[in-house]
Amino acid sequence: MHIHFAISAAALLHAVSAEPIPQVSIRALPNAPSGGYAPAAVPCPASKPTVRAAAGLSQNETAWLQLRRKATVDPMIDFMKRATIPNFDAEAYIRSVANNFSALPNIAIAASGGGYRALMNGGGFVAAADSRTPGSTGKGGIGGLLQSSTYLAGLSGGGWMVGSVMLNNFSSIVQLRDGFEGSSVYQFSSSIFKGPKQRGLSILNTASYWDDIIDQVNEKRKAGYNASLTDFWGRALSYQLINAPNGGPSYTFSSIALTDEFAQGNTPFPILVADGRLREDKVVTLNATVYEFNPFEMGSFDPTVRGFVPTEYIGSNFSNGAISRDGQCVRGFDSASFAMGTSSSLFNIFILQNVSAIDAVPGFIADTIVSFLTDLDDDHNDVAQWTPNPFYQWNPSTNPTASTTELSLVDGGLDLQNIPLTPLLSPHRAVDVIFAVDSSADTPQNWPNATALRATYERSLLPIANGTLFPPVPDANTFINLGLNSRPTFFGCSPSNFTLLPGQILPPLIVYVPNAPYTAMSNVSTFTSTYSDDQRNDIIRNGYDVATQGNGTFDAEWPACVACAILSRSMYRAGRPAPAACEACFSRYCWNGTIDSEDKGPYLPTFKIRNGTTVASSAGRRVVASGWSFASVVGAVAVATLVG
Repeated sequence: MHIHFAISAAALLHAVSAEPIPQVSIRALPNAPSGGYAPAAVPCPASKPTVRAAAGLSQNETAWLQLRRKATVDPMIDFMKRATIPNFDAEAYIRSVANNFSALPNIAIAASGGGYRALMNGGGFVAAADSRTPGSTGKGGIGGLLQSSTYLAGLSGGGWMVGSVMLNNFSSIVQLRDGFEGSSVYQFSSSIFKGPKQRGLSILNTASYWDDIIDQVNEKRKAGYNASLTDFWGRALSYQLINAPNGGPSYTFSSIALTDEFAQGNTPFPILVADGRLREDKVVTLNATVYEFNPFEMGSFDPTVRGFVPTEYIGSNFSNGAISRDGQCVRGFDSASFAMGTSSSLFNIFILQNVSAIDAVPGFIADTIVSFLTDLDDDHNDVAQWTPNPFYQWNPSTNPTASTTELSLVDGGLDLQNIPLTPLLSPHRAVDVIFAVDSSADTPQNWPNATALRATYERSLLPIANGTLFPPVPDANTFINLGLNSRPTFFGCSPSNFTLLPGQILPPLIVYVPNAPYTAMSNVSTFTSTYSDDQRNDIIRNGYDVATQGNGTFDAEWPACVACAILSRSMYRAGRPAPAACEACFSRYCWNGTIDSEDKGPYLPTFKIRNGTTVASSAGRRVVASGWSFASVVGAVAVATLVG
C-alpha cells in the first residue's frame, strides 16, 4: 500500500508542476506616499484617525465579514460534498445555516513560526487546503478548506507564508513556488545574505543588493524615524516574498485591504502576530501583550492595551488615543516587510552576530552593516521599534508601555506561543475551529511536541487571558509517546467539558497538525538559509502529505473527519447530535485525556510513507532525504543571519 501511494504521490506532484499555472503578477500595492521605504506626512482625513477601544471588532472588519462569510458558503458546500460524511447530508445542513452567520461554521487556519521550515511546511498545508492546487479536490484531498476559511494567521516563518500569499494578490502556493523567469519569490537557493541571483525583478549583485537595503533603511532614518535591526531583516526578507522590484520597499501591509480580491471578500482575513517587550527586558513571558497586525488595524484585545490603531496611519503621533489638533497624519510606516520582519524579529541577533562572517557579503558592505547594527544594539534597538508608540498614554492603568514614546515588539513566538492562536480566540471573532499547523522545533531534532499549544493553554489560566478559554493539552512526553505529534489530533471536542461563566463562550475546536516525516525529513534547522528547489519542493509536498494524511493513505475518511471538525461547534449550538460517522472520527482523533509522561529517550521518527527517499521533483528525480536533514545542515547555522 505504501509503495502504491509513493507512486501516486509522484504522479500528483508531477500534476501539480505540469499543469499550466497562472504566473504571479506584480502587485499594485506600492502605496507608501514617499514612493519608497520611508514614512511620510500626509493630509489627515476629515475625521482624524484615533485609537479604538477593543470592545469589539472594528467597523471595517465587521463590514468585511459580511462579504467574506457569504463567500465561504459555496466553497464549504463543495467541500462537504466531496468529504462525504456517511449517512448525513452535510450540504443540506450548510444551506440551512447559510444566512445565519452565528450558526454558519467559522473556520481559521494558523501557521506557526519556524523559519523557512515553517514557511514551506505551512505552505504545504495551505496548498492542500487550496482548491486551486491541482489534485487537491480529488480523493483524499481537503482542497476548498482555504476558500471556506474566514481567517488566516501567521507568525514568524508562518507569517512569511501568509504575507507572501496575501501581498501577491492571494497567489497560490504553487504559483509562488513556480513563479516565473526573473522573479526572486520563493527562490531559496540563494541566501538572502547574498541576494537574488537572477535579473529581472532582482538586483544585479550582492554589493548593490546590500547597498540598496542600507539606502532604504537610511531613508527611514533621514525622515526622522528610528531604525532597528528589524528594518534590515525585513527588507532583505522581502526580496523572496514580494514579487516587485527590490522587494517592494513601498508596499504597505494596510494596502492589502485595497486589493480587489480582499475587498470583495474572496480571501481569508490575514493576521500577523508579535509580542510586546519592555525596553529594559530581555525575556518575554506569557504575560506579554500579544499584538496583531491586520489590513485594517494593529493592536491587542489583551486587557493590558485593549486598543487598536488604524494600520494605515501607524507612525502618526497619537497621544491618549488621538492626534493633536495641529498634529500630522503619517502613512507608509506599516511597510509590509517591516510587519513581516517584526513578527520574526527573533533573527535580529543572528544578523548582528553573523553578518561579518558571510563570504557572500563584500567586506566594505559587511563593515558598514556591522557598525550600524552594533550602534543600534547598544541603543536597545535590537527589536522592532514602532516609534512613535501608537498607544502612548493609552490605558495607563493597565498598559505597561503607556509612558514610553516607543513600542518595542519582538518575534511572536518568544513567549512560547509559536502558533498564532491568541487573536483567533477572541470571543468577538467567534471562531469555531482552528487548524493549527505546527512547524516548531521543540525537540533537539527539530520536531514539534506541542509546546505552543501548552503555552496557550497555560496563558488561558492567567488574568491576561481575560476569561478566554482554551482546551487542556498533555505534556511533551505524552504527546510523543501517544504519537500525537505524528498525526493530526483534535482538542476540545466535548463542549460539556467546559464550564462557562457569564460572558464566556466555548473555545474553538483545535485541529492540531504537526510537522512529521511523511515523505521528507522536514526537520531542517530554523536557521538554515538556503534550500535547493528540490528541497523546497520536498518540504512543501511533505506538508501537503501531512495535511491530507498521505492523500488518504492512513485514513481514507480523513476528509470526512475534517468536515466533522468544521461542523462540530455549529451543530452543538443548534442542538443537533453529531452524525455517527463524526463520533467515530472524534473517537480516533480527539485526545481522550490519556497521559503517558515517561521519558522514553530521544524522538527519532522514520518516514511514515516511504523510508529513505522522496520524490524530489516532477521529473521523478530522487534525493536521499536523510542526506539533507538536520545533521547535514548544522553547519548552515553559521550563515543563518537573515533566516527565520
